[in-house]
Amino acid sequence: MVYGPLLHLFHLRLSLWLPMAAQGLALSWLLWLVQRVLDHDPLTPVRGPVSHASGGSPSGDHAPGRVTTGSHLLLCAGLAAATAAPWFAAFLMPDWLAPALVLALFLLGFAADRLGRGERLALGLLATQAAAAHLSHLPLAAALILLMLAVRRAWRPALACALPLLAALALLLATNLAVHGRFGISPYGAVFALARLVADGPAARTIAARCPEAGWHLCRWAGRLPGDADVVLWAPDGPVSPPRSDGPERFGPIALAPEAGVILRETLRREPLGVLRAAARNTLRQLGLARVGDTLGPENLAGTVGRELALGFPPAEAARFAASLQARGVLRQASAPVLLLHPAALLLGAAGALLAWGWAARAGDGRRLGLVLCVLVGITANAAATGALSGPHDRYQARIAWLLPLAALLAWPRRPRPTPNPA
Repeated sequence: MVYGPLLHLFHLRLSLWLPMAAQGLALSWLLWLVQRVLDHDPLTPVRGPVSHASGGSPSGDHAPGRVTTGSHLLLCAGLAAATAAPWFAAFLMPDWLAPALVLALFLLGFAADRLGRGERLALGLLATQAAAAHLSHLPLAAALILLMLAVRRAWRPALACALPLLAALALLLATNLAVHGRFGISPYGAVFALARLVADGPAARTIAARCPEAGWHLCRWAGRLPGDADVVLWAPDGPVSPPRSDGPERFGPIALAPEAGVILRETLRREPLGVLRAAARNTLRQLGLARVGDTLGPENLAGTVGRELALGFPPAEAARFAASLQARGVLRQASAPVLLLHPAALLLGAAGALLAWGWAARAGDGRRLGLVLCVLVGITANAAATGALSGPHDRYQARIAWLLPLAALLAWPRRPRPTPNPA
């Protein structure tokens, strides 16, 4: 009940091009702000800790940066040509909000003094929406707040980043209570965590050890649970999707949630180290998966997006969707030449970001150092939140990995601008 209403606010049952354009403009605005705050002054080393109120420059000057329209369009064109950024800006799912959250919290935590009051307010609202739009964004925001505390060592930057997270938690509690009648952050999230631990083994062993005495619905699957979390959750003949015979008329994740919570607690009690090892293994695997490919096929589109378009949108919009490359199953082949650039851009971006980290730390440039650290922490936290709790998928890391080339481009040292001769 966060991303859906936001999507509806822009498409208005007229066209899906409208929210896509809004997402692209929002990312462009964030990139513009990041360019502006990093292009403010000639590089002046900070004579002291990074915890200065200005975030890296002790001058306290509030003049705007001198980024040009041309340089901004060039940056956007480069990201569009060589990274996954445009694919997720055009993807009508909350995925684009993961990198948006990283950039917004960087600006609030490391460059608030270079922003106007309206800009800070808009960034706070965007960060709130981003954190609340997907459960994996909550630990991502928490990791960035901890980074602010560790690097800035001041309460104001950490509070500026914590307020959107607190607002997002309040929004989730309120919407879940209103819609589901449950006062919780994720009323049915235990099912997804259980599917992950079933696939990894610890929960499957718990079910095998406790059944049939426990009387769980999943006892009927003891010893033959699928080894793939997606199959556990979504397969028509899997353990979650079929109708249940033990009482509830509803079936699927909603009906299974109470039982899933019980099995999760029992699994954590029985195999805490096994759960940690599986989480670490999935996190490392997720860090290495960052291709766009698993979002390009037509799987399930006709019965989901196509059906909704036919029900509530103009016939012309449904026809355009049916004629699209993705709906016809040829987008993967058509995009292959463009996607060839992505691995090289990510490798160069990772190397450039690490080099920029070393340079910014030596120069005492707190703002550029902050950008690199936010990107590195954000990418790592994203891998832990998605890989460990849901399961490694290319899409989960591709949505945010394009920040590496961005950090390499923007955090690299600039030549000092010549000082005007007062004579």
